[in-house]
Amino acid sequence: MFANIKNGQLTKRNFVFQTRKKICESFLKILWREGFILGYKIDPNNNKQLKIFLKYKNGQPVIKSLKSISTPGRKIYYSIKQIWKIDSNKSFIIFSTNKGLKSITDCKRLRIGGEPFIIIN
Repeated sequence: MFANIKNGQLTKRNFVFQTRKKICESFLKILWREGFILGYKIDPNNNKQLKIFLKYKNGQPVIKSLKSISTPGRKIYYSIKQIWKIDSNKSFIIFSTNKGLKSITDCKRLRIGGEPFIIIN
């Protein structure tokens, strides 16, 4: 899904289509709440697809880079002490926690650690 969003923004598309999965919808809820995308909806023609509306500011994509942190071959886990050391103003990180997908600010507020999935600049 992240490659799909990244490629869509490089080609200046208004929206991209993505296969509908629960984890994708969880990521999209966080991206929408934090202002990285305009929104998303279930495609009326095909219930198994999501239509993701991309966001631009002054002709430039809002999401400059998407980078995967933890991979299946190299799992990384951060405790709450390690999360507090990260500057959340410079980069935005989405964590997988025991309470679902959470942003870095939610992890700090709820005082929970987890596995970092993706970093957005």
